[in-house]
Amino acid sequence: MTKQRSNDLPRTIRRHELKQIVPLADTTIYEMEQRGEFPRRFALGPRCVVWDLAEVEAWLASRARALNIDSLGW
Repeated sequence: MTKQRSNDLPRTIRRHELKQIVPLADTTIYEMEQRGEFPRRFALGPRCVVWDLAEVEAWLASRARALNIDSLGW
C-alpha cells in the first residue's frame, strides 16, 4: 500500500476562491501581477489557472503589516 503525499504539493486555489479571499477586480489582480505586486497565477491546463494559497496568504499578511505600520505613522 502506498501512502499519499498530499503535504508535498502546494494547495492551490481557483479564481472564485481567490475572490473570496481578495475582493479585488480581475483587472486589478492582473495588473498587480504584471507589476510584481501580487502572486502570479499559473496554468494547470488551457482553461484553468490557479494561485498558490500560501503565496496569497503571505501577500495578505504583508499587506496587513504594511497597513499597520502606515497607520502608526512610521
